[in-house]
Amino acid sequence: MRADSRSGASYVLTTGTGSGKSLAYIVPIVDYVLRHGSGKGIQAIVVYPMNALANSQLKELEKFLCLGYPNKKGPVTFERYTGQESEDERERIRANPPDILLTNYVMLELILTRSTDAALIASSMLRFLVLDELHTYRGRQGADVALLARRVQDRMGTSGLQYVGTSATLAGAGTYDERRVGVATMASRMFGTVERPEHVIGETLTRTTNGWDEGDPAFVQALTERVQDAGYVPPRDYQSFVADPLSTWIESTFGVRQEGERLARSIPRSISLEKEGAAAELSRVTGVPILRCMTAIQQALLAGYECEPHPETGAAPFAFRLHQFISKGDTIYASLEMKPHLTLQRQQYVPGDRDRVLLPLVFCRECGQEYYCVRLKDGQYLPRELNEQQDDEGKAGFLYYSSDNPWPLDQDAVEERLPDEWLEETRVGFRVRRSRRDDLPRSVRVRGDGVEGDEGDATAQGVPTPHRPNPRPYGDYHFVPAPFRFCLQCGVSYNSRQTDDFAKLASLSSEGRSTATTILSLSAMRCLRDTPIRNMPPK
Repeated sequence: MRADSRSGASYVLTTGTGSGKSLAYIVPIVDYVLRHGSGKGIQAIVVYPMNALANSQLKELEKFLCLGYPNKKGPVTFERYTGQESEDERERIRANPPDILLTNYVMLELILTRSTDAALIASSMLRFLVLDELHTYRGRQGADVALLARRVQDRMGTSGLQYVGTSATLAGAGTYDERRVGVATMASRMFGTVERPEHVIGETLTRTTNGWDEGDPAFVQALTERVQDAGYVPPRDYQSFVADPLSTWIESTFGVRQEGERLARSIPRSISLEKEGAAAELSRVTGVPILRCMTAIQQALLAGYECEPHPETGAAPFAFRLHQFISKGDTIYASLEMKPHLTLQRQQYVPGDRDRVLLPLVFCRECGQEYYCVRLKDGQYLPRELNEQQDDEGKAGFLYYSSDNPWPLDQDAVEERLPDEWLEETRVGFRVRRSRRDDLPRSVRVRGDGVEGDEGDATAQGVPTPHRPNPRPYGDYHFVPAPFRFCLQCGVSYNSRQTDDFAKLASLSSEGRSTATTILSLSAMRCLRDTPIRNMPPK
């Protein structure tokens, strides 16, 4: 590694997350600056695909290059220049260019073209151009970044410009040597130089436990006895833990695998009970029930987290990460009753009861109040998609019900709840504007099967008839025509030009994974905040 960096040859680092790739290029850069002198202009540019990565690296550099020095000013200078800085900060950086510049590819493009950044280019003694997370640059964006690398060479570089690429996920199919050839080919296209496979630097892995042979009867017997023992408490001291046969199996399954003469990282896999899950594989090896196998794996992983570290290196026996994949939700369907049947399965009726129709729910984006998203056709409320508003298929709208805040029937109370812009003043008081009268909520009585009725209907009070011996009584709702004009719960209103209901109402299926992740994260934080510290589980 040191030979590659000091020789001036470009190289690519392809190692796992958390393996120290950033230090593997920062250390050679700092070494170069210390040997050639600081304050001569930009000597290294590190390009990140996201500002969050640049921000994280900025904090790491502050820790390694500033702490311990007077006024926290070390011998190597660095700055972030990503567009997040104030104008005063940018002026300061232009006036005194750092040794190392952290940026993104969009800002680097602007640096090359804006006259205000000419000082950065003029002062450059560029030696290193680092492209972090190289695998993110693909397709059209990859072509743009490849051309940008060539423009940097033309405008800022010297004849000895050294390219560095990093990624945790560049490796593909084939043997280790074949993957190195593929990575070198890709890097050559990206950098515009000829990169050799031997300059693709991987990682060298070592086992924490001893390897095992699935065909070794003694090991399989020890593993089986270990998994069968439901009362077994995993050891907490390091040496005993790594000698545990289940620890050995876990490392070989989740951690490392043999690839020719070297060890490679195992492909991530689920612990689940499914056929391809690790619990199912352990059950096949030992003959122990799959549920017990899953429990044993989970207990062993948690024990590895709580285990004493290695007495010399201070490293935990297992450095594992658990990934939870979150997808967007599905539409909720509910029956028409005070305590509705709820399901995520799209179906017309409650299973086994055709007198209870299922209608999709949508929610006010302001307060979360639920509405049935319906279409009234031939006296019956039918399900519809949120933005389907064609009148030829019936009257599109929403059904509102709230036991806590029902919509009033008294006209004066209604006017109190309506948005101000719906009312006009007269000599005797206020009245609803003529243009808004067709949009007023209409009181309706709806049966469980979605049929609209009135007080005169015998089944309205649950009275049996020859045709309906076990009728369900009607419920009191208010029908709100589409497009959605205002929320009957919180009062938020929309003008007549805002016809897209998607911006006003949401269903679980309309929100993406980022929203789902945010909601779950906030919920977890609220739960932690409300949990007394004394009730928190120990580490």
